[in-house]
Amino acid sequence: MTTPFPFTAVVGQDDLRLALLLNAVSPAVGGVLVRGEKGTAKSTAVRALSALLPAVAVVPGCRFSCDPASPDPECPDGPHEAGGGTERPARMVELPVGASEDRLVGALDIERALAEGVKAFEPGLLADAHRGILYVDEVNLLHDHLVDLLLDAAAMGASYVEREGVSVRHAAKFLLVGTMNPEEGELRPQLLDRFGLTVEVAASREPDQRVEVVRRRLAYDDDPAAFAARWAQEEAAVRQRIVAARELLPQVRLGDGALRQIAATCAAFEVDGMRADIVMARTATALAAWAGRTDVLAEDVRQAALLALPHRRRRNPFDAPGLDEDKLDETLEQYSGDDGDDEPDPDGPGGGGGQPAPDSGPQGDGGEAARPEAGEGGQPQASGAGEQSAVRATEPFRTKVLSVPGIGEGAAGRRSRARTEHGRTTGARRPQGTLTKLHLAATVQAAAPYQRARGRSGPGLVIRRDDLRQASREGREGNLVLFVVDASGSMAARQRMSAVKGAVVSLLLDAYQRRDKVGLVTFRGSAAEVALPPTSSVDAAAARLESLPTGGRTPLAAGLLKAHEVLRVERLRDPARRALVVVVTDGRATGGPEPVLLASRAAGLFAAEGVASVVVDCESGPVRLGLAGRLAADLGGTAVTLDELRADSIAGLVKGIQGRRAA
Repeated sequence: MTTPFPFTAVVGQDDLRLALLLNAVSPAVGGVLVRGEKGTAKSTAVRALSALLPAVAVVPGCRFSCDPASPDPECPDGPHEAGGGTERPARMVELPVGASEDRLVGALDIERALAEGVKAFEPGLLADAHRGILYVDEVNLLHDHLVDLLLDAAAMGASYVEREGVSVRHAAKFLLVGTMNPEEGELRPQLLDRFGLTVEVAASREPDQRVEVVRRRLAYDDDPAAFAARWAQEEAAVRQRIVAARELLPQVRLGDGALRQIAATCAAFEVDGMRADIVMARTATALAAWAGRTDVLAEDVRQAALLALPHRRRRNPFDAPGLDEDKLDETLEQYSGDDGDDEPDPDGPGGGGGQPAPDSGPQGDGGEAARPEAGEGGQPQASGAGEQSAVRATEPFRTKVLSVPGIGEGAAGRRSRARTEHGRTTGARRPQGTLTKLHLAATVQAAAPYQRARGRSGPGLVIRRDDLRQASREGREGNLVLFVVDASGSMAARQRMSAVKGAVVSLLLDAYQRRDKVGLVTFRGSAAEVALPPTSSVDAAAARLESLPTGGRTPLAAGLLKAHEVLRVERLRDPARRALVVVVTDGRATGGPEPVLLASRAAGLFAAEGVASVVVDCESGPVRLGLAGRLAADLGGTAVTLDELRADSIAGLVKGIQGRRAA
């Protein structure tokens, strides 16, 4: 068995360690979401925590870890008689990103059902994690339906399985910890709210601290057992303190004054619902118990707010989580003194931790939107237009769904129709390779006519491999949405770039909600560039778009060819993910010999390969040349105006694409 890195040997990361310890003291806090860049000890700290948790008393032979002092009366392995039991270490169960729904919640034991003719439940990871830790690394990459099941179980303290003739309910109370790198994509806001606490972690910029991190890691790698032995005393002290805090927790008093501060803080920061108030109350109580006190102080409320509110204040997926500490202090001061709180204990660790570092996500350039120079608006073409500073996007709006026609087989998402492992069952087929989702009725139907010939004599069916049938399911997939944005002078001359950016940001919001990958290609002057390679971090695309300058000629052909090259490389990396190309332009092409002809030929490459495409026509003014419509025809796609991006006409977009292909 591998010796884990000692929890007390983790350098720095005070907020992370405190949040984990508070959940160890009071699992009712609701778990921790750890956000941060790679290489910041997120996984190391979580795995180290399991060694500090007290041993768990369980009923011998119970697969659901029932407590012998108060066994679950509905336990599938029960009923159990109270009293007697054995102890085992607290478990840390890791949920892989690619796990199936059956692996998470459990399912019918197919082997016993077919061979013995009995219904038997095979427990999943939720049962294994009961009374322990359930750890999800890269939780932001977990499929949505698994996240929903996971968080529902965490909220209710039980798992319910209703499938394939099996109806099972079992206890599932665990400390839920998720880690994620925001650069790889965000969690949906409603899922963020289901985590009790969140912390932001980042590598220290202090040389001495970085030296100590390297020194300890090298020492651990050389001899893990010896390194752990050097920290055994500190580990034992923290373990004892957790036990003491758990015992003290029921005696902690949450006074009316502290409760009023909690309510006022949540109201001041305009968090949705009441979950934040409840989590703050539980966190403040756990902080007091961890500090060895029986009264909740103002410092506990402040620290609880710093841990429980930042991720609940987000109103836009591209806004970084964070908390205004000055506003927090003003609110606490305004409602202080109502309960006679004592002075903070300077030696109590409950007041430590500090504020989680705010996310370094996109904030824009902080300046006013740039205005075109005088006289610039009179230029009808991009020729000779100089580069202008970036302008801000207009307010985003809700767009209609743009979908790729046909049925794909890409990663699960929420955009286009696809054959997936999860979704509604549409039929059955013979498995190709490993059987992943059994269609029970079709399997039984295939085997039934041969039971007498196979000599069946007992209650179970005689099943052969040829009888097995794979369930065919249809759901939704995430796509690669590749934006090709015209940043030339013809776009800036009419002061349209702000509206154009607003439209693209709106489409990025839609891509965020539908779990797409996005990429950004821009073209202006004499060339095109990949402003953002395909990524799951939609907020990174928004940041690049925000700082995009404009000006120069319109190398439309170069932009299309660059986008075509991006798609070619991405097909090699992820061949199952289909692409939707969104070209945002007025359709003009200038610079170089025969720019219009070259652009038409470049567009023909997409049409020949059947790539789904949409042209957002940015042309404005009383006289319109219809160049974007011609480009859409060359692409084999559809053109819509900026105004139509909000309209119901987009609902016919896919039909238009399909109609062109059918013709």
